[in-house]
Amino acid sequence: MSQRPRILFIGGHDPSGGAGIQADIETALAHHCRASSLITCLTTQDSSDVRAIHPQDPAAFEAQLELLLADGRPDMVKIGLLGSAALGEVLARRLPGLPLVLDPVLAAGGGRALSDPDLEAVIREQLLPRTLLLTPNHDEARRLGDAQNPTEAARALLKRGCRHVLLTGTDGTQGSMIRHQLLSRDSRQAFEQARLPGRYHGSGCTLASACACRLARGLPMPDAVARALDWTWRSLLAADRPGQGQHLPWRGVPSA
Repeated sequence: MSQRPRILFIGGHDPSGGAGIQADIETALAHHCRASSLITCLTTQDSSDVRAIHPQDPAAFEAQLELLLADGRPDMVKIGLLGSAALGEVLARRLPGLPLVLDPVLAAGGGRALSDPDLEAVIREQLLPRTLLLTPNHDEARRLGDAQNPTEAARALLKRGCRHVLLTGTDGTQGSMIRHQLLSRDSRQAFEQARLPGRYHGSGCTLASACACRLARGLPMPDAVARALDWTWRSLLAADRPGQGQHLPWRGVPSA
C-alpha cells in the first residue's frame, strides 16, 4: 500500500456540493487519502432535493473504468449512486477482487426514487457478493433485504454474500440518541450518537466514504466504523446551510 491510500470513488455528481463525488473527494482529503473518481450520472438537484438523474453511457463509463484500473490498482473502491442497472452490471464485471464499500443510494432525501427494480436486482445478485461493507439506512435495508424488520433485512443481505452491514439508524430511531448497528455473520455491535437538530444532505455519502478511508488505512472493521461515525458526526455538527434546503456537512474537520 502506498503512503497515501488510493480510493476509487464511483457515484453521481451533485451540483450543490453536499453529496456525491464532491463529498467523497472532500472526505478523502480530510483522511489523507488520494481520490480518483468515476461519475455514474449527472444530476439536476440542489440542497433540497433531486429533480432528475442523467446516467452516463455504459460503454463510455466502462472504457474510463478500464483505463483507471489499468493505470493503478486502488486500495479501496467506494460506490454510491449508480443511476442504472447497466452501470451496476459494468461494475460487477470489472471490479472482482477489489475491496468494496457500497452505499446503496435508492432514493433522494426528498423522497424521489433513484433506482428501479432492475437496478436493485443487480445490487442484490451481482454487487453484494463482492461487497466488503454495505451501509444502508433502514428503508434501503428493507427494500434490498425484503424484510420489514431492518435487522432481519440486514441479516438477509449478509446471506447474499456481503461481509459486513452497517445499518445506519437516523431514519429508524426516535428520541435524543441514534443507534447504528454493525452486523457480520457471527457478530453484532451497536454504536450510539446524540441526535443533532436539523436535516443534512450528504451524511450517508460522507459516512460511507469515511469508512472506506479508514479501511484503506488498514483499520479493523469495528474501529474503522467507530471512527468514521465519530468523524461524520463532527462534520454534521459543523454543518452550515449555504442554500435554501438542508444543511451540508463540513468535511474540513480534522480526522483523528
